[in-house]
Amino acid sequence: MSATTFEALGTYVFLASRRPAILPPTQRLAAAVLSDVDRTCSRFREDSDLTRANRQAGSWVAVDPLLVAAVRAACSAAEQTGGLVHPLLGRPLVQLGYDRDYDELHVLADQPAGEPTPPGVDSWREIGLDDDGALRVPAGTALDLGATAKAWAADLIAAAIAGETGTGAIVSLGGDIAIAPDADGEDLPPWPIEISTHPGDPAETTVALDGGGLATSSTQVRRWARAGVHLHHVLDPRTGRPADPVWHAVTATGPSATAANTASTASIVLGADAPGWLEAHDVTARLVAADGRVVTTGSWPDEPGSSQAAELLEHPGDDHRAQEVTAR
Repeated sequence: MSATTFEALGTYVFLASRRPAILPPTQRLAAAVLSDVDRTCSRFREDSDLTRANRQAGSWVAVDPLLVAAVRAACSAAEQTGGLVHPLLGRPLVQLGYDRDYDELHVLADQPAGEPTPPGVDSWREIGLDDDGALRVPAGTALDLGATAKAWAADLIAAAIAGETGTGAIVSLGGDIAIAPDADGEDLPPWPIEISTHPGDPAETTVALDGGGLATSSTQVRRWARAGVHLHHVLDPRTGRPADPVWHAVTATGPSATAANTASTASIVLGADAPGWLEAHDVTARLVAADGRVVTTGSWPDEPGSSQAAELLEHPGDDHRAQEVTAR
């Protein structure tokens, strides 16, 4: 395996292939895709298409069709989750202090956060989309694609790699992972992926992925403080406030990185209801509770000390029993 890492969209990009010769053109391809995504979809660029659309909320604005595609993917995530993964959280994020690039948030740490205005769970349905290149943000709201854009971009890169090179590869964009299939249909071993609750920490478990995507959502990574109040970036659209940190992290799999990230983000918002929701939607996932307890759904591999969601649902108040059950 040959791999490379670089930075884009405020995070890291990891690319790997079992054919070293394709890695340089693959990196150039990924960098070009991410440059286009940043130019059109960034909330922190004054010249982005998304910023222009937010400035003229309530009116149709001519934008790059790439932004329309990104917003359509975000609306699909909202549809699938009943609005829990929501693309119109731009205003409450700004009200809570996330009004600039993450690395610059410390500048206003002494100032109190404002009171967020929730967008309404169904307000995303009012977004206007024209695939030829126009967008209407509902008046009084603002787009933020942070809940879906990284995973969607990882899927774009994987599709571009498959189309341009026909060679299998793995793409990780800040932990949102997409697999580019090998066009030759060669029977290659799955990709080993190390999972940890906190980026940079030793791996807690390793899973094998041979296609589709995997994503992790966390309440512990993008955090900031305003006047001593600690906040995180996964907001509950029903309140406009950070979701209760029932889970430190949720890792989910899916047919794409976007699908996996939709499930993991919805789980953070759902809190204690997440295992049941994941089981009902046939999602294989790993949830790490605030107390360190691990809960799994679907066919997630066995881990020492983990609990299978079905057992938790049968014995919701019996924590001791839940810790003793091994995933099956």
